[in-house]
Amino acid sequence: MKLIIAEIINLIKKKRQRNVTELLQFFIVLTVMITVFSILFHFIMIYENREFSWITGFYWTLTVMSTLGFGDITFTSDLGKIFSVIVLISGVIFLLTMLPFTLIQFFYLPWVEAQSRAKTPRELPEGTEGHVILTSHGPITMNLVKKLIVFNYDYVIVVQDVVEALALYDKHYKVVVGELDDPETYRRIHVHKAALVVANINDMMNTNIAYTVREASSEVPIVTNAESDDSVDILDLAGSTHVFQFMKRLGQSLARRVIGTSTRANVIGNIDSLLIAEAPAMTTPLVGKTLEQIRLREKTGATVVGVWERGRFTIPDPTTTINPTTVLLLAGSDEHLTKYDDKYGSFRKTEKPVLILGGGRVGMAAAKTLHNRSIDYHIIEKKQRLIEDGHFIYGNAADINTLNRAGIKTSPSILITTHDDPTNIYLTIYCRRLRPDMQIISRANLERNISKLHEAGADLVMSYDSLVANMILNLFKPDKLLMLAEGLDIFRIDIHPSLIGKSLAESRIRDDTCCSVIAVIRNGEMDINPDPSVGLKKHDELVMIGTDAAHRLFIKKYGEKDGVNHKHLATNTTN
Repeated sequence: MKLIIAEIINLIKKKRQRNVTELLQFFIVLTVMITVFSILFHFIMIYENREFSWITGFYWTLTVMSTLGFGDITFTSDLGKIFSVIVLISGVIFLLTMLPFTLIQFFYLPWVEAQSRAKTPRELPEGTEGHVILTSHGPITMNLVKKLIVFNYDYVIVVQDVVEALALYDKHYKVVVGELDDPETYRRIHVHKAALVVANINDMMNTNIAYTVREASSEVPIVTNAESDDSVDILDLAGSTHVFQFMKRLGQSLARRVIGTSTRANVIGNIDSLLIAEAPAMTTPLVGKTLEQIRLREKTGATVVGVWERGRFTIPDPTTTINPTTVLLLAGSDEHLTKYDDKYGSFRKTEKPVLILGGGRVGMAAAKTLHNRSIDYHIIEKKQRLIEDGHFIYGNAADINTLNRAGIKTSPSILITTHDDPTNIYLTIYCRRLRPDMQIISRANLERNISKLHEAGADLVMSYDSLVANMILNLFKPDKLLMLAEGLDIFRIDIHPSLIGKSLAESRIRDDTCCSVIAVIRNGEMDINPDPSVGLKKHDELVMIGTDAAHRLFIKKYGEKDGVNHKHLATNTTN
């Protein structure tokens, strides 16, 4: 009884007046009905020349309405039996059906909701600082959270809906409940001490969030996404520190990876004077030889730090053979890459257009990038309203006749840019079957579909959520991060105590972690592609390259312990 009274008081305190009123109305109706039945019982019994107390009348009414029916008191007349049936049916309806529903609807559910609200945090502890505030919880946010966790960066997700917040909370995500357009929400999570606020919902909501955050803090960096070109200036005026058009960036990144027209080194990132570049091996004298045979470092100063083969990245060894489909990942200075281009690079103008499947924002951004590089293209688009000029081919990309009209038989590369991953997988398999020799670059909306697209035949896959997450991560540690190929990391660490005094060869870093050292930073100067005999000193820094899995293994072995500072430098695709 005490518990029931306490919960009713709690409901009133929570201002659930409507629920409490309706609950009371139901009990009043039920009480009146029981009273009326008890009175009628008394008079019908008198009609049958029997007399019982008023308490017995209430007793009989409750036993019949609750369907217990002890049978110790019964009517003998037809009137009494009809009355008994009416009382029984009323009890089934009101006590067995409506009462449980009413208690659940107006008592139990509000109590559960109150418990959920109490369970889900609404503020962060005092002293919280340097955290990333995320205002959405879709695939992009979850991808970013995974990366933040790997590198020990604090974060919090702001969710408006209690049920959604509780679901995330139960999955052990750091989440708080609050309205996105309420400055008090951001004050409770110490926005003035945050490292970054991320708004990636829609243009209008992102504008609202930026304005609201600026009410709570004038200094915190705010990152917003603009879906429309017109929204860029608006979001900037609203207080955004960085405004990105992620869809455009994805299209640009896809187009920059078209390599069918050049074998020159294409720079895709840099760390100070160290340049990272990709160079296709096709039609060069390198094809058919091993890395040991080409002696690239001796001839150019550049080092092959990785190879791409049909979308699969590996750290090479001297016996690695270069195939026509191999793309070399080179590390070196500007001088080194210039020597490589002079010796192996070439540009051959092709009249055959690159194919773009999909004329949406990503496809159009890719087309513009190809145009700026003087590369012809055809866009296959099935929506008539998106057709703009002679570069468009109207039709379905899954139709062989449409693909033939677009020039798939002679095209050097194809970009698959639709927003639907199953469609992209289907088109990748289809195009690979039609053209086993062409370069296929595909977009993935979800990171989990990257491996499927590679298996389907894509040479290169770029995921939207991974690209966005990494661009945001780059801002979280400015001047410390850049973007390379999907699933490939470049990072920098201070020397671990266990490596001091050893040479690179003696450290066995590559054997133990599958990561390669591409530079040693000593006294502010970078030794690019250092000799394996170079000794490691106390204050040196290493610049490493490896896959995501290798990177995680390196962190586990040489990460943040014993005072070692791990700085993540590179993941994913080029800007």
